[in-house]
Amino acid sequence: MTGIKRIDRGRGHSYLIDGLKADGVTTLIGDGLAKPALINWSANATAGYAVDHWDELSQLPISKRLDTLKSARYADRDEAGRRGTEVHRLAEQLIQGHEVDVPEPLAGHVESCVRFLDEWEPVPILTETVVAHRKWRYCGTTDGVIRLRDGRVAIDDWKTARSGIFPDAALQLAAYAHAEIYLDQEGRERPMGALGIELGLGIHIRADGFDVYELDISEAVFKDFLHVAWVARMTKRMDGWKGDSMAAPTAKKAAS
Repeated sequence: MTGIKRIDRGRGHSYLIDGLKADGVTTLIGDGLAKPALINWSANATAGYAVDHWDELSQLPISKRLDTLKSARYADRDEAGRRGTEVHRLAEQLIQGHEVDVPEPLAGHVESCVRFLDEWEPVPILTETVVAHRKWRYCGTTDGVIRLRDGRVAIDDWKTARSGIFPDAALQLAAYAHAEIYLDQEGRERPMGALGIELGLGIHIRADGFDVYELDISEAVFKDFLHVAWVARMTKRMDGWKGDSMAAPTAKKAAS
């Protein structure tokens, strides 16, 4: 089987390159790069839940309180993930010029999307497009490639997290920008280099506004991504480094 394929599985997805499993860009970055900020987020999310639900927790058995607090950060993460997914979906429609029905909880985010589109006037070239690199065996799905008013072509990434855009987002965009091919609307492979991408943009959409940051997608950052990918794949091999418990060696026989 030849070709690039994205397989959607509920909220998740996977990729195939020529019939063989390929790594996703975000998975490689998540597995290969330490993220100290996540430790602080986890602690703050758990502490925040405890403070907000103190009376409810006090009514639970002690062991149940612990289980509830252990899972609190995942509820916060999942809520943020659902919000981000929905904002991405609406933003994709807006940039294509379609009208959207706006859920009340996301009204501020959608207004910020509209403000960005009005002020920046991006012309969509690609939206939600699968890219791949056969040599380095990775795939990903870009938020979009756009043309700016000054004629430059940018690859962009929309973020909605309260924490904003972290510098490691540059690794993600560099991996996409330096991919070998992308799939057009008919699923045909096209050369990524033909798009003429010149810069990466991180677009932070909030309920009260937006910010746009340039992200480095140079060859140097792409090479850094490849190092992160190597570390991520190395961690999958670590189990083979440790053998079974050993017995003490027997004494050597004396030479005759």
